[in-house]
Amino acid sequence: MHTNHDVDVLGLRLRNPVVVGSGLLTDQARNIRRLLEVGAGAVVTKTIHPSPPRDLDERILRLPTGMLNSTTYSKRPVDEWLGYLRDFAADALPVIASVHADHPAELGELAAAVADTGCGALELGISCLNEEDGLEDTPERVFAYASAARAATAIPFSVKLAVGEGLRDRALAALEGGATALSISDTIPAAAVAAGGGLELGGVFGYSGPGIKPLVLGAIWALRESGVSAPVLGIGGVQSARDVQDYLAVGARVAQVYTALHTDMYGTLDRIVRDVAALPGAAAEVVR
Repeated sequence: MHTNHDVDVLGLRLRNPVVVGSGLLTDQARNIRRLLEVGAGAVVTKTIHPSPPRDLDERILRLPTGMLNSTTYSKRPVDEWLGYLRDFAADALPVIASVHADHPAELGELAAAVADTGCGALELGISCLNEEDGLEDTPERVFAYASAARAATAIPFSVKLAVGEGLRDRALAALEGGATALSISDTIPAAAVAAGGGLELGGVFGYSGPGIKPLVLGAIWALRESGVSAPVLGIGGVQSARDVQDYLAVGARVAQVYTALHTDMYGTLDRIVRDVAALPGAAAEVVR
């Protein structure tokens, strides 16, 4: 399915501004292919990591206004992912590889290996708060990872950041490090109290869904107002074409949808893509 809202982002020409975000649903090659067949402009893989934690209790908890999750990175070996990415590249599919590693130098090596598959774009998933050092991100840490990736490869990449304190400084650090774009927002810290007391999932984990959309819209608008002009992939609470339209209106280049897809994955995506295609061209125009 093609729409009349083609868009360029991360060196990719997308048929529409609806991108499926990184997560459990994009941990399988067949899911990625099917999501593209249904109409996604692009799909971001679950985050590829050379040594993902394997002793965590990874779960999701549905809430009335979104979802808590305690997941981190794909458990699939890097070599398996490199094979998938070669196949995607051979078929000219718009797949963005999400990558992270324990150290910047290791991320650089991974980024270079991914680029060698022919994959055209990366998203640095460095701000996952479900990993210990993701809870207190700093401009210095962001710059270290971005600059390592840029030193290792020339392909476009976005750095995924969470809204919150110091976002502008972290965004500028990512761009100074060589990022092509910014993905905003990663999940934010949240908790739910269990019926018997204590916290669901056993602690504070990543929250996504409609509840964060106003925060992300405000953050993107503030970045634009402060003079940050790099392309932004807006993320948070996309459930409808109107949500996509709202992200474009505050200056995002595309909008990523993920949490909503946990209900009727392909049907939900199809509805959003079809409704975006029906938007008047002026209604989907990006504010710059």
